[in-house]
Amino acid sequence: MTDQTAQAPEVELYGALKDKEPPKEPRSQWRDVWDQFRKHKGALIGGGFLLFITLAILIGPLIWTVDAKQLDIRNKDMRPIYTALWDSTARVSWVKPLGSDNLGRDILATLLAGGRASMAVGWTAMLLALSIGTAIGVCAGYFRRLDGPLMRFTDLFLSLPILPLLLVAVTLFRQPLRANFGPETGMFILIVGVIGITSWMQTARIVRGEILALKEREFILAARSIGTTPAKIIRRHLLPNVISPIMVSATLGLATAIITESALSFLGVGFPSDFPTWGKLLSDAVPRMEDFPERVMLPGILISLTVLSVNYLGDGLRDALDPRIRGR
Repeated sequence: MTDQTAQAPEVELYGALKDKEPPKEPRSQWRDVWDQFRKHKGALIGGGFLLFITLAILIGPLIWTVDAKQLDIRNKDMRPIYTALWDSTARVSWVKPLGSDNLGRDILATLLAGGRASMAVGWTAMLLALSIGTAIGVCAGYFRRLDGPLMRFTDLFLSLPILPLLLVAVTLFRQPLRANFGPETGMFILIVGVIGITSWMQTARIVRGEILALKEREFILAARSIGTTPAKIIRRHLLPNVISPIMVSATLGLATAIITESALSFLGVGFPSDFPTWGKLLSDAVPRMEDFPERVMLPGILISLTVLSVNYLGDGLRDALDPRIRGR
């Protein structure tokens, strides 16, 4: 009886230490990222709108097959269909639901075509700036002898006035590129190159700071001790750990590229006059904005909402990809 009485408290103690519920399956990192991301309502709305506008400019021309460059002088200066709600004398037609410009071009078709051009410039310029900035940031952060020259090179670009530099570059290289690649392709290459080359500095500084902190961590020192080459360390250990700031920088770079392209087109140094972009539509609508305010409002609203959605998406990604914010 004495042995049984002594064993009874031990059994109760071990039973209290046991888990009452079965252990949960381990969660993946991307599942945690998604759980944190969906808590950010602004990021969800921004990502949803960015997906919507991307699908609209890609699939929209397959549904609304009107040529954006087609002139229809007989049906020029038509108002959007919704203006008939308060102005019974307005010229409206379901054939042109958002109206037409002073040359009879369908505004809905030009908005879709302009969005396709603006988004193409934004994505391509963002990828170019991201590649340059990541490469310079990694090299400056990992190789000490390159840190000084590369950062002074970055400071030089940061000190340059970007908009005058863009205008000078477009003026100097516009004619040679248009002669070699055509007016539209040549200007696309020029605008993407100019925006990408002048937008990589922030990414380089962010990546450099992350690399400087990571290269002193224990797993990097262990990789060096077993003779791992710098290229493998950068590819296998450093780049996967700086993906978070790179993705956030990508979203901000996309917004900057769209704004810069719109500014160049608005100033009249972008694509040819018959090639629609959101900035070009704004520029063409300014002289008659008092009579036809929707021609300014529609592309302006699209530019503003797209940039706003990208910024909200970047905020959500920053919060979701940071382990400290996820509670780890």
